[in-house]
Amino acid sequence: MLADRYARLDFHSHGEFEKGFRLDIPGRFNFGYDIVDEYARIEPEKPALLWTNPDGEERRFTFGDISRESNRAANAFRSLGIGKGDAVLLTLKRRYEFWIVAPALCKLGCVIIPATHQLTHKDVAYRCEAASVKAILSVNDPYILGEIDAARDQCATLKHTLCIKEDRPGWINFTSECAAASDSFTPPDELPANNDIMLMYFTSGTTGMPKMVVHDYTYPLGQLATAAFWHNVDDASLHMTVADTGWAKAGWGKLYGQWICGACLFVYDFDRFNPRDLLDMLAKYRVTHFCAPPTILRFLIKEELAAWDLSALRWANVAGEPLNPEVYNQFLKATGVRLMEGFGQSETTPLLMNSKWMTPRPGSTGFPSPQYDIDLINENGESAEVGEEGEIVVRLERGHPPGLLSQYYRDESRTREAFANGMYHTGDMAWKDEDGYYWFIGRGDDVIKSSGYRIGPFEVESALLEHPAVLECAVTAVPDADRGQAVKATIVLTKGYVASEALKKDLQTHVKRVTAPYKYPRVIDFVGELPKTVSGKILRAQIRAKV
Repeated sequence: MLADRYARLDFHSHGEFEKGFRLDIPGRFNFGYDIVDEYARIEPEKPALLWTNPDGEERRFTFGDISRESNRAANAFRSLGIGKGDAVLLTLKRRYEFWIVAPALCKLGCVIIPATHQLTHKDVAYRCEAASVKAILSVNDPYILGEIDAARDQCATLKHTLCIKEDRPGWINFTSECAAASDSFTPPDELPANNDIMLMYFTSGTTGMPKMVVHDYTYPLGQLATAAFWHNVDDASLHMTVADTGWAKAGWGKLYGQWICGACLFVYDFDRFNPRDLLDMLAKYRVTHFCAPPTILRFLIKEELAAWDLSALRWANVAGEPLNPEVYNQFLKATGVRLMEGFGQSETTPLLMNSKWMTPRPGSTGFPSPQYDIDLINENGESAEVGEEGEIVVRLERGHPPGLLSQYYRDESRTREAFANGMYHTGDMAWKDEDGYYWFIGRGDDVIKSSGYRIGPFEVESALLEHPAVLECAVTAVPDADRGQAVKATIVLTKGYVASEALKKDLQTHVKRVTAPYKYPRVIDFVGELPKTVSGKILRAQIRAKV
């Protein structure tokens, strides 16, 4: 694997990893040339990508294939006048073209803007104007193509709209352009510098328009620790992360670190999640390493997992939202595989992780990644004591680590606020136990303040999920005249259970019994489904808005 060119890998304990991990950043790093093309040079037949979909289509790519096809894509972009510093918006779902286009844009020195295909025309227009988008490349999905068409007149910088396998008025068939292009590519005279913008994520907060998170050309190396020490992949791994390419989790688990470590990526290109179909894929293709958000795992453990041959599965990770102990225990019981939780943001690579040497404590997010100098800061701006709640921050006295955002694009005020007092402020709350394990509480603005108590939504959700009637739940605050705020639980019931006042009381009693009585949900709303992103993350802000 190429990973050992950029970091030491031969640690034998978390303590060694913690003390000895350092990234060796070259003077000019480019994922397209230094990883994709280098693997194509030294191991051209090495498997890179195995892609399939519910229709039974299947495509397999070696690194030699990816190198050649990304050269074609780079030549196709170049023929349209797209080059260094130009912003290209990608709405590619899980199409295999994403894994060709991403390194192609790196080779050109472009700015990659992954986006969900669920954008409205207003979302498209905002992104184009805010980031000066020059081109959009999309899947041939009628919805998103229509929304992009509807936004065109408001996108002054937009020069080209390109589509996969589609001849559509006003659009360029990018598949045809690539087929006609050469698979030999001459690098531009001026390659991007390490601190040039490579990647930009639009990430929503609780208020205002989405923030533009900027990562530079060292970002892929920032994900090396993710793949090598959290996902625990190697040359023999077939790794699957359940995520749409429009979200930052794809950067964590579907491309950069995994390819640096030489793993083959498995991609199941589905639109609508079905737990049985996903289990079929894990068994059929003998996936060895798997990562998914807790929402996905909750549905998997409700199936009879013994009916699927998951004997190839050696490792499993979870991120995207806190992992409830009940999900951890049930998955371990069914598969014999521990769920290794991690935590980070679109602004970062994993900040906290259960590394491959650790014994997880169900409900804990693990230890700080040695890539970052992490601390917990209390309300007085001091390092929190053991057991004391604090904000997770990254101290910057030792410099700016690869993987941490460089700025919020065109927003100096927000950037200054995020990097105040010599540290990056995550806005996420946690506490640390006497052994150094971190326990996630939630966003600072998610913590519920009721009658003088501070209640973390995650601990109430964990209690509810231990009840057999609860398939999914999200805990939020609602205004309360007497208490300031009250705890509300929005619940999806398991099959066989029916919403009733008696069940509400039973759930409230259950929470009082398994956690502190003041934390029980005074308001319970039974729903058919919870609002989620396409990657399965629960949209709590949307639930809070429906008070």
